[in-house]
Amino acid sequence: MTALTQEEVATHTRTVVQGLEALRNEHNSILSGISSTLSSAHHPPDSNVIAEKAGILQRSLDQIELGLSEAQIMLALASHLQTVEAEKQKLRAQVRRLCQENAWLRDELASTQQKLQASEQHVAQLEEDKKHLEFMSTIKKYDADVQQDSESSMEEKKDKSDDPVVDLFPDDDADDRAAAMSPTPPSQFAQQVNAGYEIPARLRTLHNLVIQYASQGRYEVAVPLCKQALEDLEKTSGHDHPDVATMLNILALVYRDQNKYKEAANLLNDALAIREKTLGENHPAVAATLNNLAVLYGKRGKYKEAEPLCKRALEIREKVLGRDHPDVAKQLNNLALLCQNQISQEERRGVPKEELLGKYEEVERYYQRALEIYETKLGPDDPNVAKTKNNLASAYLKQGKYKEAEILYKQVLTRAHEREFGAIDGDNKPIWQVAEEREENKNKVKDSAPYGEYGGWHKAAKVDSPTVTTTLKNLGALYRRQGKYEAAETLEDCAIRSRKEAVNLVKDGMTPEGNRRLSASRDRLRRGSRESLNSTDFDAADDVSKLPHSHTPNKRTLTRT
Repeated sequence: MTALTQEEVATHTRTVVQGLEALRNEHNSILSGISSTLSSAHHPPDSNVIAEKAGILQRSLDQIELGLSEAQIMLALASHLQTVEAEKQKLRAQVRRLCQENAWLRDELASTQQKLQASEQHVAQLEEDKKHLEFMSTIKKYDADVQQDSESSMEEKKDKSDDPVVDLFPDDDADDRAAAMSPTPPSQFAQQVNAGYEIPARLRTLHNLVIQYASQGRYEVAVPLCKQALEDLEKTSGHDHPDVATMLNILALVYRDQNKYKEAANLLNDALAIREKTLGENHPAVAATLNNLAVLYGKRGKYKEAEPLCKRALEIREKVLGRDHPDVAKQLNNLALLCQNQISQEERRGVPKEELLGKYEEVERYYQRALEIYETKLGPDDPNVAKTKNNLASAYLKQGKYKEAEILYKQVLTRAHEREFGAIDGDNKPIWQVAEEREENKNKVKDSAPYGEYGGWHKAAKVDSPTVTTTLKNLGALYRRQGKYEAAETLEDCAIRSRKEAVNLVKDGMTPEGNRRLSASRDRLRRGSRESLNSTDFDAADDVSKLPHSHTPNKRTLTRT
């Protein structure tokens, strides 16, 4: 027999049930007839036969009932099997779905692991870049060109000859740069301003990379790097987010270094609007952006537009940090330099100096207040003290207050000497005293030897060496303006020895060739001083100021070794 399917068995069973029910009805009808016959005949001759037939029919009817019961059970079992099969199919579908989801999760896990590996590689690369930047920062002070750069907290000058406006102050992303830009640690700073926003570490790292590429002139790398980071931040956080403002600041500074002032101004204004909206109008980050915008205007010679921005930044810092905070002193320094450049611009336009006396007094007040804060909060040996004194001296020089400027220069040199050699006495004299003594005795000692010890001291000085070099050059130029040529050349010799060329000469053991090179350097400095005698240049820590014209007679030719 061929195997029947479950459906066929159920169909056949239903057919058998119908037949058995018909047979049962027929048996019931026959049995009913026999029973009526037996009841009507009292003692028929064949009554025993009829009773026997009735018994047979009853047994057959019982068998039919049994068959019907079994058939009903088979149909119920078939129905149950169908339900079980349906559940089975449903479970199989769920198994297939779970298998698909498992495969998808495995793919997601593999993708996440790849992203994690790529992120770890990126972090490792960033760590290497950070180490490289730290190494570069440690050797930067040995760069020969550092002596030509700006000496205060202001940003390094790029090209003074082509751009008369120096970088007035650092790119005061005080919160966009590393924490070292501000005397207050980021955690404490956040608590002071109660702003709840701190620059993410990833943006600081990115900024360091951008600085490195920009310093190498690789703007084709720095600009796309900033733009990609800015695009990612806008997608994840939206345009109006403090991190987006931070990236706008960074990109604006890169554009500014490329002299793309219009693009930089647009980005800074956008960053300013975001920070005012998200952080509040009195947040230090708003002050930082205002400061950067003032720098940009200053580089374009728009000092009047830059001044109110810088003053507003000062007001914010005074309100948030207090009037005697070092960051307030830095902002005062910035504002003073801005006003000082504005004065120079007005003088070039022919404005009489008498009309600018009020502005000069304003500059002096800013510098003096900044100097007081630095000395009180950071101590007299902080590099900012010497830098601010240089800046204040440059303001004095522009007004012809040579005595006041000379006092400040001597204070810087004296303090530097005391830090290295101790208290001043008859045998322990600072360089300016030695220079003045040489000036007094120039007719007695014709072949005076250079002050060689000071060169070695200068390299080991604990104060900021470029600031001391600037002070030496400024005081030397002032001596030359006063006709003290021997004293001026003494300081100029010390300034020359502080440069990398002099360091190399010392390593060479002062060979004849080395002496010749040192003499050539001294002659170059001398020629520059003679040529500018009628308009002597004074290197301020953040500004280049010029003395008024003078008609000093030709100085004598000095014999130096």
